[in-house]
Amino acid sequence: MLNLLLVLSAIIAIFLIIIVLLQASKGGGLAGTFGGGNMGAMFGTRRTADFLSKATWWLAGMLALIALVANLFFLDGQTATERESVIQRSGRQNIPQTPSLPNQNPQQGQ
Repeated sequence: MLNLLLVLSAIIAIFLIIIVLLQASKGGGLAGTFGGGNMGAMFGTRRTADFLSKATWWLAGMLALIALVANLFFLDGQTATERESVIQRSGRQNIPQTPSLPNQNPQQGQ
């Protein structure tokens, strides 16, 4: 089920990227490059902007909801203090300690 949510969130993220790029900015955006300029002729300029704006909000909301559901229900319930980092999980290798050198105080030898 978690894999299904991950795939679904990736698809939604791709659609969200495309819709954001199709929105016309002050410079026209990429809407003209990918044929988004023709959408204004089909829906009307005002309705196209409304459609893309609403689609952006819906997709962003769905993406946030999927992330919240996956985090709450499908990830393990460890607290932040119980979690180990990747380095800790890989196992620490003991660094050999250098043998201590005998104290070579010049006053002791005399």
